[in-house]
Amino acid sequence: MPDRAKVLEMRHITKRFPGVVANDDVGLDLEEGEVHALLGENGAGKSTLMNILYGLYHPDEGEILIRGKPVRLGSPNAAIEAGVGMVHQHFMLIPVMTVTENIVLAQEPTTAGILLDTREAERRVQELSDRYGLAVDPRARVEEISVGQQQRVEILKALYREADILVLDEPTAVLTPQEAGELFEVLRGLTERGKSIIFISHKLNEVLEVADRITVLRRGKLIETLPAAGATEESLARLMVGREVLLRVAKTPAHPAEPLLEVRALRVIDDRGIEKVRGVSFEVRAGEIVGIAGIDGNGQTELIDAMTGLQHVESGSVHVGGQDVTTESAHGHLEAGLGHIPEDRQRRGLVLEYSIAENIALHDFRSPPASRFGWLFPRRLVERARGLIREFDVRGGGPTTRAGGLSGGNQQKVVLAREIDRNPKVLIAAQPTRGLDVGAIEFVHRRLIEERDEGRGILLVSLELDEVLSLSDRVLVMFEGEIAGEFPPTASEEELGIAMTGGRRSGVAA
Repeated sequence: MPDRAKVLEMRHITKRFPGVVANDDVGLDLEEGEVHALLGENGAGKSTLMNILYGLYHPDEGEILIRGKPVRLGSPNAAIEAGVGMVHQHFMLIPVMTVTENIVLAQEPTTAGILLDTREAERRVQELSDRYGLAVDPRARVEEISVGQQQRVEILKALYREADILVLDEPTAVLTPQEAGELFEVLRGLTERGKSIIFISHKLNEVLEVADRITVLRRGKLIETLPAAGATEESLARLMVGREVLLRVAKTPAHPAEPLLEVRALRVIDDRGIEKVRGVSFEVRAGEIVGIAGIDGNGQTELIDAMTGLQHVESGSVHVGGQDVTTESAHGHLEAGLGHIPEDRQRRGLVLEYSIAENIALHDFRSPPASRFGWLFPRRLVERARGLIREFDVRGGGPTTRAGGLSGGNQQKVVLAREIDRNPKVLIAAQPTRGLDVGAIEFVHRRLIEERDEGRGILLVSLELDEVLSLSDRVLVMFEGEIAGEFPPTASEEELGIAMTGGRRSGVAA
């Protein structure tokens, strides 16, 4: 096969931040019509390198060539004009605007060159949605659609601009396996038409399925660029982390004890008057992990919000450690012994303008040793954070580093550290490994098993079926706001998939 033309070359890229060299003499090239995967641990420098390509950062050293010509990408607009499109890991959408308005923003069809032609814009979005199999409602407001649908909007937004070079930063993080498969078909269609794609993902199986070549970064340095053919998940994990990584969860059988979380006939109605949780009942006992599987948008988010005091309960009850917390505030749930790792770390898990130390102290800054007689002791917050940063391997800063300055995976580690360190009776873990690398996923899985073995009740809610099956002692499937079935962890993905799409089996235990 003849060599394909290089559409992009990034040569000797170096980028420094205070106390951190994010990219250290990194090189990357992209050929026409290929999918080039970029791998690395959280904080390895992947997003920094791509933000340089997209004009959000300026390299301290190095150069960028597009189709052989040196370019200076001083802004995202310059990058777009140069044919670079980017789908960010964290959404860049305007919540109060519609799906269509977000997608066509700055490239709107107009009437008489002045007024937005809404009908034409919606037609274009619908046609694009149909063409690539990414179903969205063009008229829906972004704030009213699910996280998975918002991801589709981001992908469509990039496709609408028809970039020659498309950067996808964790595009499948919130997609179901079926949606991810559809996306891969989209990518294959794009490359067949000469588009070139940089694909960032922590899911090694996806990388091996979709990529032609793979570049691995570790702690800001280029480790290796290799063809995907012949690579394995184990070999890639070793290159990323620098050691052997256990890719399968090792655990002993559970020994469940008394119920610690009891949910009875729970009903939740959202702001639009739609019943999102319909009479759900289940329990989580001490010393077990109960997993909830389901396609995004089937009531999981509303169920979690109701159990954590963030959503009004229409009827039914929630008990934590025997205490009725149904009508308690979110703080009341915490005081009863509930820990919560939220599915959206930026909106629900962290105050991005606060430091790591301040975020870790969010739940208990009123109590000793953080404070006494109304006096807050910042030095104690810093010391506590320093220990947890070390224990949870948070990279990219210290206790006084702003949380918003961390990579997404390291932000997740801060949330995990805070919630686990409080020693809750029940830990609700919603998408706990979203955006994490293989080494961090191994660490989180091990910690969840340790928490189970120490007698805590763990409720795991994840869109990753392999994660649910490998961690859980029992698996519940949600469909249209109801528990569609209970399964043992030995169930196949096919069995769960049937229940997730509306098929039911007899003998459901809720």
